[in-house]
Amino acid sequence: MVRKPGSMYRNIKQQSYTRREYMGGIPGSKVVQYDMGNLRAEFPVSLSLIVKEACQIRHNALESARIAVNKKMLSRVGAQNYHLKLRVYPHEVLRENKQATGAGADRVSQGMRQAFGKLVSTAARVRPGQKVITIETMPQYFSRAKDAIKSAGYKLPSPTRIVVDRGEELIGDQ
Repeated sequence: MVRKPGSMYRNIKQQSYTRREYMGGIPGSKVVQYDMGNLRAEFPVSLSLIVKEACQIRHNALESARIAVNKKMLSRVGAQNYHLKLRVYPHEVLRENKQATGAGADRVSQGMRQAFGKLVSTAARVRPGQKVITIETMPQYFSRAKDAIKSAGYKLPSPTRIVVDRGEELIGDQ
């Protein structure tokens, strides 16, 4: 059956359902890594991607944003010149009531108005102003890091902004 679009799960509509012992099997997350690049070095410049609205970010959107940033940073500055950290984890379990399709399906679906649904995906709930991705790098790579983190913002369901956390005095007029 076809997956429903991510826009159906973007808005937070109800309280989080956390009773995992009743859920059966929880779908696995597609997010592979949360820390990438040079994990040992200290970098003077840090910038973060912040969401402007409360929403749910599905695990495949998080993974897509992570891949976009990591690929740009690897090709432009090298693996030893940055540290990328994904700051949210997809804890929220999303459910979907599978609807019957075809002729006469409207009569079949009438008894399933308040159905519980099957587990289909996981998502991270974020608040307005929460950091989603952080990059630490050297001052000479600031503009490249800003461009890379900007490309991740396009993959998320909420409007985003970029904030310089540390090292503003080192970057100058870039």
